[in-house]
Amino acid sequence: QVQLVESGGGLVQAGGSLRLSCAASGRTLAGYAMGWFRQAPGEEREFVVGISRSGVTYYADFVKGRFTISRDNAKNTVYLQMNSLKAEDTAVYYCASRSSALVDRSPASYAYWGQGTQVTVSS
Repeated sequence: QVQLVESGGGLVQAGGSLRLSCAASGRTLAGYAMGWFRQAPGEEREFVVGISRSGVTYYADFVKGRFTISRDNAKNTVYLQMNSLKAEDTAVYYCASRSSALVDRSPASYAYWGQGTQVTVSS
């Protein structure tokens, strides 16, 4: 199985940027579709962005034009570049993987999860 560790979260002012990283061990990420999810207090965990095994990307409407997902299989790492951050982006962000070629928007479809990294956007 794959182990995932997120990093790069922190406190940023509205309009600022952060880059999250998801480092994997145990297996190469090339064998998995990857996703980023987020969960705010009192809210359900929701899909943010995903990337298929072949590199096809999918974005939630609320992040289109602001967030970018990428994967570097040589480094066994997935990134989430977040620009033009808004206060409503404040949440714990989770990296997840599934042993499938394709992205799914449902958290239940992902077997492996990181511990999460806190992103706080001040207004």
